Amino acid sequence: MFQRWSELLFLHWTFEPDVIARTLPTGLSLDTFDGKAWIGLVPFRMSRIRPRGLPAVPWLSAFPEMNVRTYVIDEAGRAGVWFYSLDAARWLAVHFARRAFQLPYFHASMTVSRDAESGWIDYHSRRHDGRAEATFRYRGSGEEREAEPGTLEFFLVERYLLLARDSRRGGSLRGGYVAHPPYRFRDAEVGAFGVEPLIAAGLPEPVGPPAHAAYVEGVDVSVFPLERG
Repeated sequence: MFQRWSELLFLHWTFEPDVIARTLPTGLSLDTFDGKAWIGLVPFRMSRIRPRGLPAVPWLSAFPEMNVRTYVIDEAGRAGVWFYSLDAARWLAVHFARRAFQLPYFHASMTVSRDAESGWIDYHSRRHDGRAEATFRYRGSGEEREAEPGTLEFFLVERYLLLARDSRRGGSLRGGYVAHPPYRFRDAEVGAFGVEPLIAAGLPEPVGPPAHAAYVEGVDVSVFPLERG
């Protein structure tokens, strides 16, 4: 499955590892950096979604999405991403992703606008059940660069494996790979952010602003089917 991810804001907070480890399923261990667990909140736009060899359908193939995530290692020693929730503005996309990728997608009302002159992006999301409402205002700042191995940025953004519990196979863990060029990220200026998506996912409410914020203008991505871990 081919897709384009654009206007990504990576917000991360730190937590004590034992607090987050308790939220993970059997078979996954927490991946930490500097002795801390990291929880991410990532709003962005998706577009050009299509199976390889087929054209994109404009209305179905472009919508905002937002995820809540942490970083894990599976029993095979593979580093990956564990998603607590993913909100998307297209019901059909939510239905497909829940079935095909066994991920905890939720349908949400989402709006995104960008000021052409200032570059500020205004992003709002609210699930149709009224939960996980959040407003963001952000833009990229400074020099664009790739993350260097061993750095916090590399730990947070250079992840190419998602892990999910497959309800069709007794809840066993399965992995799906993604492929894309290395992110070229910038620092993020953040004028507003919300933490309700973390709370709705059953995580503790963060104290204070994010410990790290980064912005990525866009990247082309290929997403592959789930495989047995």
